[in-house]
Amino acid sequence: MNKSFDQSPCAKELSQVFAHIDSNKDLFVDRLLEYLRHPSISVENIGMEVVAELLVRMLSDLGFEAQMIQTPGCPVVMARWERVPGAPTVLLYGHYDVQPPDPLEAWVSPPFEPRIRDGRVYARGAGDNKGQHFAQILALESHLAVHGRLPCNVLFLLEGEEEVGSPNLAGFVRAHVDRLKSDLVVTADGPGHESGQPIITYGVRGIASFELRARAANRDVHSGNFGGVVPNPIWTLVHLLATMKNRDGEITIDGFYDDVVPPTDIERVAATSLRLEADHIKQEFGLIELDAPTDRPVADRLMFHPTFTINGFHGGYGGAGSKTVLPHEALVKCDARLVERQNPEDILAKMEAHVKKNAPGVEFVRTESTLPSKTPLDSPFSDVVQHAVYAAHGVEPLIYPTLPATLPDYVFTKLLGAPSFVIPYANYDEANHAPNENITIDCFLKGIRTGAALLDGLGRLAGS
Repeated sequence: MNKSFDQSPCAKELSQVFAHIDSNKDLFVDRLLEYLRHPSISVENIGMEVVAELLVRMLSDLGFEAQMIQTPGCPVVMARWERVPGAPTVLLYGHYDVQPPDPLEAWVSPPFEPRIRDGRVYARGAGDNKGQHFAQILALESHLAVHGRLPCNVLFLLEGEEEVGSPNLAGFVRAHVDRLKSDLVVTADGPGHESGQPIITYGVRGIASFELRARAANRDVHSGNFGGVVPNPIWTLVHLLATMKNRDGEITIDGFYDDVVPPTDIERVAATSLRLEADHIKQEFGLIELDAPTDRPVADRLMFHPTFTINGFHGGYGGAGSKTVLPHEALVKCDARLVERQNPEDILAKMEAHVKKNAPGVEFVRTESTLPSKTPLDSPFSDVVQHAVYAAHGVEPLIYPTLPATLPDYVFTKLLGAPSFVIPYANYDEANHAPNENITIDCFLKGIRTGAALLDGLGRLAGS
């Protein structure tokens, strides 16, 4: 990374924006508290339109063309500010819906009555994702307050269904491709690194989820009277699963690995620099050894290889003591995490074909699927994004070629054809989805600085 970034000709303009952020930090935190007081729970459809309308007003007041657009589920907020000919257009994505606050008794303070304790704001949505996209809004506001304009063109897309799997996001993006065309996409979401060092993620793994349902008799029967005669659906699933992954960790589904592309040299270097250590993971989770195959580096396993996981196995008696029962049905829930070039529909088709071949009586039920996504580390906008994070934090970011988990990032890279970068603004221990969710005030303010630096850097590209 070029450490001379903050000595560039435009550093003065950015430093003025940073000074504005610093002088208004208390006001910005107060406004975050006010925003967090509005519940927006998508799974229960609580407060969704109220918060969407609030966001439209916020962005309209900044001079954006903003509107709330209905979907089959919760509305999407879309806004645009395009007044710099020749400058790049960045699409900022976030979500205004939050998780339900249950269990309420585990919260130190009420989830929608924000409190500040020990330098942290506690409330549902503080980190996931209201605090993070509100930081983006304040970065825009700060540029406009200081310079009366934005350095580049900006689109804002805030959805209301991320916490329920973004079921309508892809359809929305397909329907509005022309209005969402942009040069790059930046998402501020997720927890940062436990060290406090900032992170930039260039991709995510996809997911293909399914259930296996086995049935035999029309009711449970006595294991003594009918054992060895009536088939046991649990054994049916055990034998089937044993044909799908072996002891060496190899997934034995025909064609499963066909589309896996090895990481590039630059991706391997970035992954190695993260120093994800096997011993640390074993210590954290009380493990004697890691899952097979043990000869692969941890980073390789988490980023560059697909997985096949049994999420849950249900069947028979699980209560206290024993019950000599032969169950009549059993269920297994599974997921496969997929890497770039793998397609969930293709993988599910191969999984289903394997089941029909090896256990034709087992029902295969598809559930959730999301495509993987990847932006090349040498993307033309990579330096600008890295410089922005460095300018805001004063330290180099950690570069994750791929996030092990899954986000709907493919709607940007595959449907819009734009490079996409995920920059978490929240702290590692934000407790997203849990009671006492929080964001540190330091992370919140650095998020505003990061957003401001990104806009500045993109604006400088127009004059380079």
